[in-house]
Amino acid sequence: MRHYDYIIAGSGLAGLYTAYHAAAYGKVALLTKSGITESNSYFAQGGIAAVTDEDDAPAFHFEDTIIAGRGLCDYPSVDILVNEGPQRIHELIEAGMHFDMEDGSLALGLEGGHHRKRILHAGGDATGRMVTSFMISKVINNPRIDIFENHSVIGILQENHQCYGVRVWNLVTESEELFLANNTFLTLGGTSAIYKRTTNPHTTIGDGLALAYNAGCEIADMEFIQFHPSALYTESEEAFLISEAVRGEGAHLINQNGERFMPAIHELAELAPRDIVAQSIYRQMQKYHQNYVWLSLKHLDPQIVRHRFPNIYEKCRELGIDMCDKIPVAPAAHYMVGGVRTNTYGQTNIERLYICGELASSGIMGANRLASNSLIECLVFGKRAVEASRKNLQSVSTQDFQPLYHSNPHFALHYTQLKKEISRIMTEDAGIIRNEEKLRQGLNELEKAEQNIPQEENEYYTLLCHNLITVARLIIRSALYRQESRGGHFREDYPESDDTYLFHIVQQKGKKLRTIPVNTKKTVN
Repeated sequence: MRHYDYIIAGSGLAGLYTAYHAAAYGKVALLTKSGITESNSYFAQGGIAAVTDEDDAPAFHFEDTIIAGRGLCDYPSVDILVNEGPQRIHELIEAGMHFDMEDGSLALGLEGGHHRKRILHAGGDATGRMVTSFMISKVINNPRIDIFENHSVIGILQENHQCYGVRVWNLVTESEELFLANNTFLTLGGTSAIYKRTTNPHTTIGDGLALAYNAGCEIADMEFIQFHPSALYTESEEAFLISEAVRGEGAHLINQNGERFMPAIHELAELAPRDIVAQSIYRQMQKYHQNYVWLSLKHLDPQIVRHRFPNIYEKCRELGIDMCDKIPVAPAAHYMVGGVRTNTYGQTNIERLYICGELASSGIMGANRLASNSLIECLVFGKRAVEASRKNLQSVSTQDFQPLYHSNPHFALHYTQLKKEISRIMTEDAGIIRNEEKLRQGLNELEKAEQNIPQEENEYYTLLCHNLITVARLIIRSALYRQESRGGHFREDYPESDDTYLFHIVQQKGKKLRTIPVNTKKTVN
């Protein structure tokens, strides 16, 4: 049993950043399921969206975010993001972070949904790795932060609706450990690896979502899964992200006949919001019975392409693809737009439990995340959550608790098989284009799969199996309820948007699904 002032579960940018700030106020335990570099943040290529140019303004960033969110963004959260984002970037630079420069100024890129260049990047197409590595260097050298790799959170400890720590599975010793703290932060990322094709690490399967749901947290907007339009297509199911910044530099999407198809669909063509581009690519694939379309760069300067995207260029070269000609791409599950509902300080409906990063549903993303808003969200709301949590630094009472979990190695194979089966169900029945028949079929298949889970009380792999089912159900139930098409949720049986659905869909364990109005009152000038 270990005691800390702060527990931070998750080692993406949200986890690293909150750990770094929390260490100023107390002793921190940073827990991560695998290695400290295994996160979506680490592999993010595009960049960080923030207003740093004198020709740009927070009001413009606000407008682009609202438009991309298709009417479901909560205005106060977006206002906070666009106004506090530049301050967080300035602080990072002051702390020693180096972003790419051009002629003495920050080099700014353009991505889908943005009407101005405001995307900061580092190392060309390695922004996530550069920023995350920078924060890792800050964390590992801080004597007030203890890092626990291969430690997977399996339960939230609470009493009188107050969180006082977490139950943790040590993957090396295969035993349960208890971590107690005055403040607990879950920054465990999304759930896109629950689909067959994904840009996420294989560990991103919604553990945090299931944890929070089982603890009684409110889960919002789970129907909105963002599929990245341009993931490299290979014969295997592995999907390597081809950053939206490539299209921002002028790359064209073409079909099997060599024709551009996006200009006829949206005024921003290849830089339309991601949901529109992903759906358009999917339809071209269906039309020509192909597994991919082409991303053409042959009209661009090869020298600029190689300089701007060195990692993507090298990956393509390894696979025998000439990036300066054309790349086969297809959509892949990329980002969980919904998540655990929080206020503008990362606080959940359980006291002393905070959620930051992709796992949070803070009201920013609406129905569709604007490109590169995710990394800046980690910074803005991570700091706000830490500052809000300082009021909780007095000890919280804790009850006696004995570790109970164990593992049965015979169940590990069943878990692996179930994960593969659920990825098929989600891809076929709750993917890019949905309908009621398929969604209900998906629910039925989940029920059958659940009945086949080996039953052994307090067994680690049994817990993981039930978590997978929980996450899949949360997505499908929400998708069934929203009988319209909006953002990252497209129903072919309800292809138009319906303004009677301008609300958040909230699910909570043991309670009926309910809806909450969108907050369209700005609170920050």
